[in-house]
Amino acid sequence: MTALRMAAVAAEFGRDLEEDFAVVERLIKEARAAGVRLLALPEACLGGYLLSLDDDAELDEGPPALALDGPEIRRLAALAGELTIVAGYCEDAGGVRYNSVVCVTGDGVLGNHRKVHQPLSEDASYSSGDRFHAFDTPVGRIGMMICYDKAFPESARALALDGAEIGVCVSAWPGARTNAAADLEQDRWKRRFDLFDRARALENQIVWLSANQSGTFGSLRFVGSAKVVDPGGEILADTGVGGGIAVAELDIAGALATARRSMGHLRDRRPETYGPAAAAAEVPTGAASA
Repeated sequence: MTALRMAAVAAEFGRDLEEDFAVVERLIKEARAAGVRLLALPEACLGGYLLSLDDDAELDEGPPALALDGPEIRRLAALAGELTIVAGYCEDAGGVRYNSVVCVTGDGVLGNHRKVHQPLSEDASYSSGDRFHAFDTPVGRIGMMICYDKAFPESARALALDGAEIGVCVSAWPGARTNAAADLEQDRWKRRFDLFDRARALENQIVWLSANQSGTFGSLRFVGSAKVVDPGGEILADTGVGGGIAVAELDIAGALATARRSMGHLRDRRPETYGPAAAAAEVPTGAASA
């Protein structure tokens, strides 16, 4: 059995692509020196995220829109070389902008995902994706999602049912917008971030990599907390709220087999009992809280 060394990053990124690529190159160098074969970089690491998620906020023109087959993604692939790298960017798809994440090796693009679930005012800046799918890579079958996607159990479940062994969620997840904690370690949005990571791994019994922005950008203060989680929901490595690289090594096939040996959450599903109402149910009314 072969163990896979993998890593998830918490780091700061902004609008300047050259500065972002300098950070990416440094992180890849560190990961390569540590023997990492799968590296997850944050949401919007090429060009930065939005300055605010408030409806009435003054925003800039947003991150530069990059074509999936354009020079920037080819540059990322060239930097990846023998590594498998997952990174977030703003995708230009014929004039339509998506908040996207791409998976590359030195051979080129292996997979691409457009963020499906858009929080708060994000839909003013991006169009929404419409599917979740897994794909094969040199390090195993991967399923990708972006930030708020992981708040919906159906997202990770769709990837697991498509054979994903490793879920990779890249984020620009900030601390709470109201009643923010002075100490990010005590922030309630940080707790939610961690809970979603562990729950999505455990309920689907898959390996989970969670990358996130750190530091501040515009009005947003990111919670960092990049991590690697095993199929039992246990955190193997975590950066904490600061920047850094969370590195862990795991025999993926062995870990999945062990987790699913007695209670197989995918195997033991009873989809015939869930019915169409699960998809068509009305949203309960009531005040939402942030």
